[in-house]
Amino acid sequence: MDSDAATLSPISSYSDALAAITQSKSVNEKIGLVHHEIRTHYPFIDRIAVAVYEEERDLLKTFVYSSDTPSPLQFYQVALSSSDSLSDIAAGGQARVVNDLSIFENNGKTHSERIGKGGYGAGYTVPFYNDGAFAGFIFLNSYLKNVFTEAVCHGLSPFVYLVGLLVLKETDLIKILFGSVSSALDISHHRDPETGAHLERMSRYARIIANELAPIYQLDDEYVEYIYRLAPLHDVGKIAVPDRILLKPGRLDEAEYREMQTHARKGREIMDRMLANFRLQGIKHAAILRNVIEFHHETIDGRGYPNGLSGDAIPLESRIIAVADIFDALTSERPYKHAWSNDEAFAELDRISGTKVDPRCVAALKSNLELVEDIQRTFNDDPFG
Repeated sequence: MDSDAATLSPISSYSDALAAITQSKSVNEKIGLVHHEIRTHYPFIDRIAVAVYEEERDLLKTFVYSSDTPSPLQFYQVALSSSDSLSDIAAGGQARVVNDLSIFENNGKTHSERIGKGGYGAGYTVPFYNDGAFAGFIFLNSYLKNVFTEAVCHGLSPFVYLVGLLVLKETDLIKILFGSVSSALDISHHRDPETGAHLERMSRYARIIANELAPIYQLDDEYVEYIYRLAPLHDVGKIAVPDRILLKPGRLDEAEYREMQTHARKGREIMDRMLANFRLQGIKHAAILRNVIEFHHETIDGRGYPNGLSGDAIPLESRIIAVADIFDALTSERPYKHAWSNDEAFAELDRISGTKVDPRCVAALKSNLELVEDIQRTFNDDPFG
C-alpha cells in the first residue's frame, strides 16, 4: 500500500519545453525550440533545415535553419528537377536516410558539396506536403555517421511532423491574406490592371534584391522569403480607391493623384483590420507586412508619401519593394505608355537613385540581369504566351 502511494503525486504544475512555440516568435525561433527539445533525446542531431518549394518555377529555396554553426546553404535555391534523388523523394513521399554523406562528395551538386564541407556525416531527408501537394523538405543532419537507425527515425517522427506543421502554418497564413486581398480587389474593381503577372514579377525582383543585400544587412532566409511572399500585398489599399481613378485609361490629374496617394495609409488601416479579424496582430512578420504596405512610396529625399520619411528612416523592406515595383512598372505595358526596355528602366533607376530610391537596392537588381530576364520570360503579360 505504501509503495503504491509513493508512485502517486498531487496535482502540480508542469513546464513544457515546447510550449513557447505557441507564442509570437519567428519560424526560425520556433524551429530552434524544436531542435533544442530533439537534442535532449538525440544530442547528435546537429542541424535542422527546411527548404520550401515554389511550384511555378520548380524551385527549392532555403527557408529556416537551426544549428550551432552558420548555414552552409543560406540564400540558396535550386531547381528540384535538377536532382533526381530529391525529385524521387518528393514524388514517392518516402523519407531518405543516408548514413554516410561522403557518397555524394563528387556528384557535382552544389548543395551536396556545401553540406560535405560543413562536416556533416549523415542525413535524414523528409518531404512534407500541403493537401497532397509537395511543399518542401525537412533536413536533419549529424556530424556523426551511421546514427539514423530505424529506432531513431521512428523517435524523430513526431518532431519532424511538428516542424512541417509550423512551416505550413506560416506559409498558409500568407496565402490566406493574399487570397483575401486578391478577392477583395477582384470584387471591388473587377481586375486591377497591375495584378497578375505584375505581382509575380515584382515579388521575385524583391527577393533578388533582398538576397543580394543579405550580407550587408545580416538578413536571414526567413526574412528574404517573407519579402517575396508579402510583396504582392503592397497595394492592398487600392481596394479603397474608386474605379474612376484606379481604372482610368490615362494619366491622373493632380486631384486624382492625391486621392490615389491615400492607398498607402488606407492599405495599412485595411491590413490592421484584417490582422485583427484573423487574430494575427502579434505574428512576427506583421511589422514587415505593415511597412511593405504603408511605406513603399516613401522616397530617399523625404518627398514621398504618406509620412515623408527619408533615407534609412524608411524601412529596408519598403525600399526593396519600391525598386522592384518601379522597375516592373517601367518595363510593363500600361494604357498610357509602352513598356520600356530593361536598359531604359535601369537608366531611369540610376537617375533617381539616391534621391527617390535606395542606390543599394538598384545596384542589387542591376547585378542580377540574368535572373531578371528569366522572370520576365516566365511571367510575361502576353495572354497567349
